[in-house]
Amino acid sequence: MELAKDLLILLGRVVTILPLLLVVALFMGKRSIGELPVFDLLILLTLGSVVGADIAEPDVVHIHTIAAIILIGLLQKLVAIWKIKNRKFGKLVTFEPTVVIQDGSFIIENLKNMQYSIDNILLMLREKDVFDITHVKLGIIEANGQLTVLRKPEKSPVTIEDLKLNKPYVDLAYPLIVEGKLYHDVLNAVSVNEKWLRLKLEDLGITDYDDVFFASVDEQKNLHVSLKSLNAKSAPPIYH
Repeated sequence: MELAKDLLILLGRVVTILPLLLVVALFMGKRSIGELPVFDLLILLTLGSVVGADIAEPDVVHIHTIAAIILIGLLQKLVAIWKIKNRKFGKLVTFEPTVVIQDGSFIIENLKNMQYSIDNILLMLREKDVFDITHVKLGIIEANGQLTVLRKPEKSPVTIEDLKLNKPYVDLAYPLIVEGKLYHDVLNAVSVNEKWLRLKLEDLGITDYDDVFFASVDEQKNLHVSLKSLNAKSAPPIYH
């Protein structure tokens, strides 16, 4: 009976301390989390603390540590599944990508909101072998705090397609439909309307947005679509 009471107290600690850590980490910003998604980072930190206390403190009851590890693992699994099923919840427990460079210029307001300095971004650019910000078409701080860089066409590394020395457009595709939800502002950005989109989808045999897992469109109005019904078994195997 006493053990059951202690386990209930332990459960209460786990489900209350992790949300608190999440709120604090989100408040601290992307710089605080390194390369891991924020919730996964908190899970690892919590597991490390639990295991460390168990090893360093002989007075800690070992069964409590085992129960805590199991509960934390189950909570992480539950959150991971919920994030996949509910995008709104997923956005609450992580960061959205943020554009910090556009057409060779810093977006100062976004830098200040994330507490990144220009020196931080310049360092991250050098890590991408970019030493001149004017070479950057788009720079994005991802949810894990890392910088993704799209170079301007004339500054991109040479490929076979570039041998003609002519690259008139940037290979940039915008997410248009995500899990059945249409983003109308993307339609406006590429100067098309919903009628155009429906005709394109009908050409592919698609009549309902809900059938679309992901769709993107580039500046040349090329549409890419991934259906929810796509079978994972059709993908080629990739091994470490």
